[in-house]
Amino acid sequence: MPELRKDPVTGRWVIIATERARRPMDFHREPVKIQGARLCPFCPGHELKTPPELLSFRDTGGANAPGWRVRVVPNKFPALRVEGQLDREGEGLYYKMNGIGAHEVIVESPVHESTLAELQEKNVEEVFWAFRERILDLRKDRRLRYILIFKNHGELAGASLEHTHSQLIALPVVPKRVQEELDGAKRHFDYRERCVFCDIVKHEARDMRRVVLETEHFLAITPYASRFAFETWIVPRRHESHFENAESSVMRNLAWVVRAAVRKMDRVLEWPAYNMVMHSSPVQEGPLEHYHWHIELIPKISKVAGFEWGTGFYINPTPPEEAADFLREAGLP
Repeated sequence: MPELRKDPVTGRWVIIATERARRPMDFHREPVKIQGARLCPFCPGHELKTPPELLSFRDTGGANAPGWRVRVVPNKFPALRVEGQLDREGEGLYYKMNGIGAHEVIVESPVHESTLAELQEKNVEEVFWAFRERILDLRKDRRLRYILIFKNHGELAGASLEHTHSQLIALPVVPKRVQEELDGAKRHFDYRERCVFCDIVKHEARDMRRVVLETEHFLAITPYASRFAFETWIVPRRHESHFENAESSVMRNLAWVVRAAVRKMDRVLEWPAYNMVMHSSPVQEGPLEHYHWHIELIPKISKVAGFEWGTGFYINPTPPEEAADFLREAGLP
């Protein structure tokens, strides 16, 4: 019997289509293959093909030269720009402002053929330290209210360049989907005086059916109301509303957990395209009792179509309990 499940944070409904239940081999998959490219602007020796770097972790050399391990640069074709003023204005019933913000690229490795799953744990940790440093710098700009960090891996996930990288976009507004999550978490806190994500962590750690892996600092789960097959959340065990406030021990453990979760996904789904999205609190807010930062991993093995666009419902053909079983059985790196 199909099930309707309600997300405990946003109140969003999903359909777990048990009668369509699909195992990993039932999905049409196009494995991501890194071909290599001599003219890749992210490769060492091509530093002048990108805008001047904002941050780098290096073994040798100076800025905008080879010798780096992780490098952050402005996006050459930014969605938003730092320069200028917001200039908010109304036009009848419409409202607009200038496209002020920031759009940056975090190049995760100098090795073109590497993927996040193949990097050494220390290298992955440095990627997260780069995220943190850029957030701390950008939040000084009081015009910027939300900073989203995300990774598109593979063409099906929206990547235009195959060299392993993530992106950061800083916005002068809090996005609608983020606000829905914040509002849902606040409603739960107002009613129960507890963080909904802390409640999820406690429940899942007891139940264990949807736990993919667990460590001292994190729980990786396939969420109860998963929108997509094999969707995985990585949630800190300890309450913290802002990713950039994470301690060193948490950051080290996060690198291991993310790398392990992506490797499991690669093994089970045969190197799928995927999106990784960091959910954190608005940067101009102080610590929030009701919100809890986390990471979402979404393999691109199914399509969003008319029903989803028309209703806001998602149809997931793989129950999260079964997805967790497959991912657990993939073992650890």
